[in-house]
Amino acid sequence: MPAYEVLYSPIFREHRPKEYHPENPSRLEYAIEGLKEHNLWINVREPEDTTITELLKVHGREHVELIRKLSTGFDYLDPDTYVSPGTWEAALKALGASKEVALSAMEKKGLYLALVRPPGHHAGKDGRAFNAPSLGFCIFNNAAFAAYTLKELKGKVVIVDFDAHHGNGTQEIFWNDPNIIHIDIHERDIYPWSGYEHDIGGRDAKGTKINIPMPHYSTDDDYIFAWREVVLPILEEIKPEVVLVSAGFDGFRGEYLTMLRLTERFFRYAGSTLSRYSLAVILEGGYNVGLKKGLPAFIESYLNEKDVEEIAHPGYEAIKTVESVVEIQREWWGI
Repeated sequence: MPAYEVLYSPIFREHRPKEYHPENPSRLEYAIEGLKEHNLWINVREPEDTTITELLKVHGREHVELIRKLSTGFDYLDPDTYVSPGTWEAALKALGASKEVALSAMEKKGLYLALVRPPGHHAGKDGRAFNAPSLGFCIFNNAAFAAYTLKELKGKVVIVDFDAHHGNGTQEIFWNDPNIIHIDIHERDIYPWSGYEHDIGGRDAKGTKINIPMPHYSTDDDYIFAWREVVLPILEEIKPEVVLVSAGFDGFRGEYLTMLRLTERFFRYAGSTLSRYSLAVILEGGYNVGLKKGLPAFIESYLNEKDVEEIAHPGYEAIKTVESVVEIQREWWGI
């Protein structure tokens, strides 16, 4: 059985809003409850913090200093994103957890989960990324920090992001980096209104950014089809030792920030098909049922190491999306 470990700290709960906000400490309670129900709340340990010197590898000093300053009280970076007295410490520990799961995944095959808050994939180098109107609940980019950690040791890094929203911050940070392959499947035409098929990377990194913008109301069949036709062939071609996963579960049916209709079926399929790789899994979105049901389904299927065979019956719009992605990306990949 592959190794399995959860990096978690109660400090992640200290990033908290004054009033109701979707990104609040109860998210972790849903996740932990789901993991406990499936006997996956095991091998849990506290991560270390990171340092400002390391943080500056990913973010500009001005953004870092702004977060540190605002964290002395409660304030809003923008209409979506708050900063509280517990934010600075929680964010540094989230970065530390993300670095540690990346290193652990490289040392021994398994699934290493950074169960962290605040999330990160919308945070660009200097804050907002690709003309997004806000930071989308994010403070520092945990996945990008983990990717830098691996890049210093291995050179080429693969990130797969299946959060329902496009990881615009991660894409911006690595836009011109040919050594970071960023595969992002998400809902089309919602926040942050980026991540379209033709977003393929900067001049020296074309083809290393693969975006799969799925139609509204996409189902398990649509996602399984796209995953099988685009994500898996690219991973098979690269054969990475480690895959960094920006794991968002806000596309689960019953979540309220997107129109996707995914269930355990897709997340089991995704976990199963990634079981040949070592995974550093970093929590992004998911606000209630997705964390309680989707997260354990993904982990359990990975640990079982059995390929889940799925016959997908995608809708017309999903087929057209995948055909468009394949047509664009076949210049660089054998898909």
